[in-house]
Amino acid sequence: VQLQASGGGLVQTGGSLRLSCAASGFTLDYYAIGWFRQAPGKERERVSCISSSDGSTYYAESVKGRFTISRDNAKNTVYLQMNSLKPEDTAVYYCALGWLCGVGVNEYDYWGQGTQVTVSS
Repeated sequence: VQLQASGGGLVQTGGSLRLSCAASGFTLDYYAIGWFRQAPGKERERVSCISSSDGSTYYAESVKGRFTISRDNAKNTVYLQMNSLKPEDTAVYYCALGWLCGVGVNEYDYWGQGTQVTVSS
């Protein structure tokens, strides 16, 4: 089981990035996939999640209306489209696999390696 997160980079305030979480060794659509982020000195927080059952999506208040999570089952990949980026979005972003879209990090069993997102002001 492996999750590969990619797509991070350096963008200016107001810019966009699309993160990808590609899975190998298993079929993504059987699981909930969450995106988390961790800024220096802060705890890892859930940004968004997409469930396995009905594709329900969840977002942190801080990203609602700006971020969109989606799943491409044919590519076995989950995406996080991030628009209107702000400096406070700067963090390492991780994707993680779980059975349900829980909020806590302990509710996810497998993690990708993380991808850095830096938003300059």
